[in-house]
Amino acid sequence: MKRGLRKVAVWTRCVSHPALLGLCSLALLAASAVPAAADSASSPASTAKYWGSFDDTSGTSPAQTTPFPVYLPGPVKQIGTSNSAAYALLADGSVYAWGLGANGQLGNGGTSDSVNTAVKVDFPPGVKIASIPDDVDPYDEGLAIDTGGNVWGWGTNQFGDALCLGTQAPQLVPVKLPFSDVTDVAGAAGHAIYLSHGHAVGCGANLFGELGDGTNTPSSTPVAVKLPAGAKVTRLVAAWTNSGALLADGSYYNWGYNVQGQLGQGTTGGSSNIPLRVTLPGRVREVSQGGSLPGNGQTLALFGSGDLYAWGDGSHYQLGTGTTDTQPSPVHVPLPAGLRFTKIATSGATSYGITRGGDVYAWGYNLVGQVGNGTQTDAPAPVYIIGNANGISGTNFDVAISLREGGACHGGNPHRHSAPRDGHTAHATAETAAVRPALAVERIGAIKTPVR
Repeated sequence: MKRGLRKVAVWTRCVSHPALLGLCSLALLAASAVPAAADSASSPASTAKYWGSFDDTSGTSPAQTTPFPVYLPGPVKQIGTSNSAAYALLADGSVYAWGLGANGQLGNGGTSDSVNTAVKVDFPPGVKIASIPDDVDPYDEGLAIDTGGNVWGWGTNQFGDALCLGTQAPQLVPVKLPFSDVTDVAGAAGHAIYLSHGHAVGCGANLFGELGDGTNTPSSTPVAVKLPAGAKVTRLVAAWTNSGALLADGSYYNWGYNVQGQLGQGTTGGSSNIPLRVTLPGRVREVSQGGSLPGNGQTLALFGSGDLYAWGDGSHYQLGTGTTDTQPSPVHVPLPAGLRFTKIATSGATSYGITRGGDVYAWGYNLVGQVGNGTQTDAPAPVYIIGNANGISGTNFDVAISLREGGACHGGNPHRHSAPRDGHTAHATAETAAVRPALAVERIGAIKTPVR
């Protein structure tokens, strides 16, 4: 299939002097087309940025090794990603998407790619969206929860009926899914977990117990996740064949694949089709699961104190420990002195953090530029990428951020790279791992490509 990948020829660099920020914003707007169909064109333009590469079975977008701006017709409330697209929820309840489109994952009724220009997701008239998943979406699919607690889905997923529709037929525009009173949703590969009426339920593939219902049987109808009685779930997360739930008391449960110690139980190998509590030294405030293949998978957990813990596969430095060791139990991430995050994300094998001031740092796998520092060399320690961010989401090889209002032009600061640690610097150096070959794609079941 011929791909119409749009390339923006003009890259405008921004200056930091406050008096020039407005002029810089105008220059950037002139350099990139805003979608003609934007209904909120009268609202102040807002910028999201992405880097890395979108990827699915139909193709791959060119590697983008530094943050690239995508212009939107209003303030961004939330940002999300799948393996092949990025999504921005605007303050007016509309959703925009960019990335690959062959499987309907852009939700605009078509199958064309729109890698650098956002298109509006075509919800029925009157539908306003309240939230989108910011951890990850299922393979080549998008999900969104409206203001009435209904959940909508679109795209095509060859790996499982994550949308609970009883079919894996293409959905080129959003369709209402068979749930009500939904407050959260997360999915990856061929499965999704929904928080409906306060209870976690799942649909789709279940090869390694990722639905958490005590079986390994796939389901096209919702099945209950076997969390402890009375568990109050506040956040759901997902990765390739894993799922997780953060509870109101700060405890965290996960289930699914465990070959690299993804479940944090002190062991590697096997899987679990029921939720297992991860023993951690405090209350978890935020959690993110990563992994896109049988050969990777990791979790980051952030405490209210600012301490960061990680476990699972570390083969590309994605745990932040400065080594490539696998960690089957949670370990403290030794961040450089003074560096603390308030938001975290982890994708296929790359991890990210945002500071209270909005600075984005990244570390780990960098085959197609998903670290974002202009190289394709793995980063063994956090490296500063860009400032003024307020949201982040990463999946497989791509990552997207939303920027604070008025922050469309805040670019990289070369003086904010992290300090040396354990003999490494956060820059690419002779000691930094050389670009590794692409992760080997092992065939497990029907899966033949990275699917987170």
